[in-house]
Amino acid sequence: MSDSLVRLEDVLVEFETPGGAVRAVDGVSLEVRPGETFALVGESGCGKTTLARVILGLQPLAAGTVSLNGKPMRGTPRRIAERVGMVWQDPFASLNPRWTVGRCVQEPGRLTGREVNLDELFPQVGLDPQLADRYPHQLSGGQRQRVAIARALALRPPLVICDEPTAALDLSIRAQILNLLRDIQKALGCSFLYISHDLLTVRFLADRVGVMYLGQIVEEGPIADVFSDPRHPYTKALLDSAPTLEKLRHLPDAPQGEIPDPRKRPKGCRFAPRCPRAQEDCHASPPPVTEDGARAFRCIHPVVAGPG
Repeated sequence: MSDSLVRLEDVLVEFETPGGAVRAVDGVSLEVRPGETFALVGESGCGKTTLARVILGLQPLAAGTVSLNGKPMRGTPRRIAERVGMVWQDPFASLNPRWTVGRCVQEPGRLTGREVNLDELFPQVGLDPQLADRYPHQLSGGQRQRVAIARALALRPPLVICDEPTAALDLSIRAQILNLLRDIQKALGCSFLYISHDLLTVRFLADRVGVMYLGQIVEEGPIADVFSDPRHPYTKALLDSAPTLEKLRHLPDAPQGEIPDPRKRPKGCRFAPRCPRAQEDCHASPPPVTEDGARAFRCIHPVVAGPG
């Protein structure tokens, strides 16, 4: 679509291992639109972070294309920080411990020859500008993550990628960071690609969601539709395993079975070995993508829509 901020088409990423090639991302197409939050969810190892590295130009492609603002991207653009900001999972690991947090935030500006106003930027992320002279180890985990968010926003990029931005934080701090992200989006109009396995935070923050399994997006659509009426059995399994107030004091069941060896992908549907709805044809050939309005899913025998 012409209004896409970032667009991936048939992206393929492979890693060579002693046991054979692993397709970490296998034919993924998606778009993030201006002003929206698109979430990527799935179990660890499904390819979410690899996709983030693809958009940043840090991960070479075996096939496919990536476009930012309608322009094809090849390699790592010199001024990528002006187009894409990045918030990594662990703020302590992503900030240089030998630099003050002020210098960390100003680094994108130094690399591009632009001025970064800390007195203006720090309050936007809920930090006192006087903290700029401190080092990362002198701040709390929540403060460090606010510094990481400030660095991602330093050049006002239209897209910010958040890779599990609350996973390393206490529950009380997670809510603060999520509210901060929503406030920033309202104020600046930027888009977020939000990567997480925490479905509760995804439900709170995202407009649309893509569910990944073994390198593919198996379901995609508006967050309210997908969460209230999942069509792919894997999406339903993820939602069933998420903690809720109704499941208090009961450990949720994880999706049955084990994730297949990524070097030996199933011939048919990749989720078929673990799927309670799998039939003979599911094991025979990969399922096509079925489109249903604003939604799409890869399943021959989808979960029945609605109350039935």
